[in-house]
Amino acid sequence: MKHKAIFAFFILLTMFVLFGCVDFPQRDDMSKTPGILEPSTDVKFSDIPVPSGFKLIPQNSYSFESSGIRVGVLRYIGKASADQVVSFYREQMPMYKWSLLNVVEYGDRLMNFERENETCIVSLATKGSSINLTISLGPKPQAVRKTPKNLLK
Repeated sequence: MKHKAIFAFFILLTMFVLFGCVDFPQRDDMSKTPGILEPSTDVKFSDIPVPSGFKLIPQNSYSFESSGIRVGVLRYIGKASADQVVSFYREQMPMYKWSLLNVVEYGDRLMNFERENETCIVSLATKGSSINLTISLGPKPQAVRKTPKNLLK
């Protein structure tokens, strides 16, 4: 009988240890939809979102803004799937008045956006379990008007 009590005690102790090591999700974690990326609050351009958790690589990035003209190539690295990042930009960019022109998928991903006077190219390159994200911003090229030669005479 004494051996059964000791055996039961060790079984009970083992169960407490095993269940004590289980990490239950916090209430905040359960409210977030898995696979959905949230926008970061740390951005260079206030109208171009960056997924939360992506870190700017300052030595490989630059930006310039003067007299309403903005130019920049911003490089980030973060952990997410390419599909998650593409979905993030499809959802977020229209909130900042950007129109999606096209998405090119060739292993890497390339998304082209535009609005009144600017274009933005978002490119994704998968590197192991990380995503290299490049955001290129610049003015939209001015349309060149071609005048027929016979009107110049």
